[in-house]
Amino acid sequence: MLHEEKKITKIIEELTIFFFSIGGNDITSRIQCKERSGMITFRSNFKPEYEYKLDYVEKHLLNYRGVEVEDIYWELAGSGDPGETSQLLLIGMMVDNAEMIREDGYVTIKLEKSI
Repeated sequence: MLHEEKKITKIIEELTIFFFSIGGNDITSRIQCKERSGMITFRSNFKPEYEYKLDYVEKHLLNYRGVEVEDIYWELAGSGDPGETSQLLLIGMMVDNAEMIREDGYVTIKLEKSI
């Protein structure tokens, strides 16, 4: 099972890099592992001029799931330039469910991943 937990850390790494790139300086993440799933709660602030980039996050995290691709490419998460569309798409392929909430200069992302 450690293999699946490594994937969770890659997801958090990529989100952290992305939010640093859009001015985040108050970033928290939480991982809760249960019997068959891991829940990631990620929260960050961002600079207002980069809010449009959150649309990319929403598009790529919330709309894809590619189990067959995940096992091949998951190690690439965190290896590209911050906020690259391909990196966000890869993260989207790795999670089963996603929710994104924007409020007062912060965004909270909740991701669920089978482990």
